[in-house]
Amino acid sequence: MSDLRIVDHPLVKHHMTRLRDVRTPPSEFRLLVQRLAVLLAYEATQDLKLIEHEIETPIQQTQGSQLGERIGLVPILRAGLGMVDPILNLIPAAEVWHLGLYRDEATARPVEYYSKLPPGRPVDLALVVDPMLATGGSAAAALEALHAWGVPQTRLLSLIAAPEGVQEVARRFPATPVHVCALDTCLNDRHFIVPGLGDAGDRIFNTTNEG
Repeated sequence: MSDLRIVDHPLVKHHMTRLRDVRTPPSEFRLLVQRLAVLLAYEATQDLKLIEHEIETPIQQTQGSQLGERIGLVPILRAGLGMVDPILNLIPAAEVWHLGLYRDEATARPVEYYSKLPPGRPVDLALVVDPMLATGGSAAAALEALHAWGVPQTRLLSLIAAPEGVQEVARRFPATPVHVCALDTCLNDRHFIVPGLGDAGDRIFNTTNEG
């Protein structure tokens, strides 16, 4: 069974309503993605490992804490890019590694066209970010690449998900928590999330009317 974690918060519900609205312009859509990414990342990082760190305040020395592991932020191109900057503001030391995957519209299967995972020691924890978890194919392909790199811990952060996508990730990567703002009803015959929000990449980058 999937380790599915849905962020149940009034601000999330408020921003999700505006995000879904077809009348929301791209400029506002991008801001909403950023706000939701922050709320989602906050929930998904509550158990990060800490180490003690001694500092000196203007008054005296004291003990504090700092993150104790290397964290990788892995956006699935292109829509995942919309979630990177707000999460980097929360975790400035995070490393960003890009994976380019697109869905073949005929088969609904993921096709990899870009990978920037380096050789050598992998990060301790990878946060895979993609606004939409539909069939789960792209997310599973990204997690497969990260596991091949040797990443010991992975988490998937998506704004909305379909049950089919959650089940696919759970089937292939049952140890990976899936953090979402909303779990929708299903996929339609074109593999779009219902009720969904359309194509997140097109709405973020204002390419809805491209020919």
